[in-house]
Amino acid sequence: MRLHEGEVEAAGWRVVKLADVVLRLREKAVTGRPLVVAVDGRGGAGKSTLVERLREIVPGSEVVHTDDIAWNHACFDWAGLMAENVLKPLHRGEAVAFRPRAWVEHDRPGEIRVAAGAEVVWVEGTGIIREELARWVDASIWVQGDLDEQERRLVARDGDSVEQRRHVAAWLEEEVPFMLRERPWARATVVVAGTSGLEHDPESELVVAV
Repeated sequence: MRLHEGEVEAAGWRVVKLADVVLRLREKAVTGRPLVVAVDGRGGAGKSTLVERLREIVPGSEVVHTDDIAWNHACFDWAGLMAENVLKPLHRGEAVAFRPRAWVEHDRPGEIRVAAGAEVVWVEGTGIIREELARWVDASIWVQGDLDEQERRLVARDGDSVEQRRHVAAWLEEEVPFMLRERPWARATVVVAGTSGLEHDPESELVVAV
């Protein structure tokens, strides 16, 4: 597996039931509010796909995407916005209805919403597992993937134009030192393989590190 310098490849990969991973994430008991689970990984690792599977297996759970917080704001300097407008209300057992200033300034319709009463809220995006937000997160997943495969997925999704390559280069200038500082793979409750050669049923199973 090819990783960025400084990231440690997880060991002891094995196939487990998706439902068993959910049980592990829900070991911490909370009352009066949702369980908050962070799902982190580099671009193209498979975070969004994993979150959709998690949402399906936990009825009534909801998803918040960090990309919506960061939109036209910053690559990684959005922790304060996330904490004040999403995570703290969730910890108070309140609904979330947040329209970031950048959405207003750029006429983006809608708002970031989480209904009251959700059992679990999956907060998905690169950079969500960090020290600054640790007190507001109950459990976490790091999706570790091979860089070559992740780059292939990103090209398939976003194209390979000159503008897109510049965007990726600018992103990596911030992502690489951020990840080296925060080391989210070492903080995560569960490490999931975004790219794996182990045979498994992607609909009901995951490949995780022991």
